[in-house]
Amino acid sequence: MKLSEFAREIENARVVGEDAEIASLCTDSRVAGKGDLFFCLRGTHVDSHRFIDEACKKGASAVVSEQETEAPSQLIVPDGRVAMARISAAFYGHPERKMKIVGVTGTNGKTTVCHMIYNIMKAAGKKAGIIGTLGAEYGTRTFAPVLTTPDPVFLFSVLSDMAKDGVEVVAMEVSAHALALKKECPIVYDVAVFTNLTRDHLDFFADMNAYGAAKKTLFSPERTRFSVLNSDDEFSRLLTGTEHETYGLENPADCFAVVEREDLRGSELLLNLSDELVETKLHMTGRHNISNALAAASAARRLGADGKAIGKGLSEMTGVNGRLEWVASINGADVFVDFAHTPDGLQKSLSALRAHCRGRLSVLFGCGGNRDSGKRAKMGETAAKFADFSVITSDNPRYEDPCAIMSEIEAGFAPVSKSYVAIEDREKATGYALNRLRGGDVLLIAGKGGETYQEIMGIKYGYDDKDVITSYLRKRL
Repeated sequence: MKLSEFAREIENARVVGEDAEIASLCTDSRVAGKGDLFFCLRGTHVDSHRFIDEACKKGASAVVSEQETEAPSQLIVPDGRVAMARISAAFYGHPERKMKIVGVTGTNGKTTVCHMIYNIMKAAGKKAGIIGTLGAEYGTRTFAPVLTTPDPVFLFSVLSDMAKDGVEVVAMEVSAHALALKKECPIVYDVAVFTNLTRDHLDFFADMNAYGAAKKTLFSPERTRFSVLNSDDEFSRLLTGTEHETYGLENPADCFAVVEREDLRGSELLLNLSDELVETKLHMTGRHNISNALAAASAARRLGADGKAIGKGLSEMTGVNGRLEWVASINGADVFVDFAHTPDGLQKSLSALRAHCRGRLSVLFGCGGNRDSGKRAKMGETAAKFADFSVITSDNPRYEDPCAIMSEIEAGFAPVSKSYVAIEDREKATGYALNRLRGGDVLLIAGKGGETYQEIMGIKYGYDDKDVITSYLRKRL
């Protein structure tokens, strides 16, 4: 494609210099090559306009920039991030226009809701795809996880592959970061789903108002054709600018559930979806997962799934990797792994387990480094209130001192309860927590979920909570 063709995708864009032929897209000057279009972005820490010379010397045919430079071929744009998303979509033939796409946003529940929609649509006989925290999947193909919502070049290349493979429906996690950075701005969603808004990511967003405002952009008439909103979350009241349907367990809603049976391994439900009744089983613990199921059912129904497909799709799910996932039974106790890494997420998971715990409820958790430090004390307070015993440990410390992070957690925990220990080494902490288990106890290992690494000083070391539990069990045999 010619540079001028991309210019037509972006308002107020102009070509300066040669109208170069573009063969591929590039965001890293170190790997630039002949025929590349190099994107210059102003990042939080680095302005890639500094690397234009390097990209051109390595053969890049043109650059996208917010200012005129000495490059022989340039596309000058008002907003580099919008330009990258729109150019990526155009370069890959606008795959977002060839499939139905449902976007799911919220602090917690995005991954579970997307997997539920994915399963329901497959049960409905549709060829489906999924993109999110656990990676991307369609047909027999899988892509390793990169970010909750991938950067535009990768995102639209995957969507293009899906479209070429005949995918009809895509369930996609849409993070607040992605919305703020306009990664997916060319997409007009057939359905947008809102799960909840609670504290998270305040290392990136100035405050909760800014965090909420980013999510709100998904629910404008320009971005979605239909919205599915959580009546149990107050923020939903601000998202009613499009045709919408509500779901909920605590407040009046278009879609709700009657819980016929519930235990530690799941529930039997009668879903009322705007007066269409659907019986199903959910092999996932907790009321929050019933809420997730209602969100998924409402969205899938809008996308054409009938009650039979909804019931079948939900009942055939055995769970979602690392999302309040039952892993083992030890000494008559149950062990769960969960991604819960916010105060609200931790409270919901502990409350779900407490309802069916016959013994002591314990939790092992930490907090990530170089992320919202203000939630650490709140995580400690939540654990102190909702668990009988806690093991405070390391998560992904990144470039911070893990002991300092743990101390911040303790600052919120200690005023409420003294029933805890702090053990920096996560594997040793897990062994300690497992050794304490007795019949009827429940242990929640929280924070990492399905992650397979621990990030320390910029290096990702192999680490999987489930593997550590399995190794512990093998040693006991």
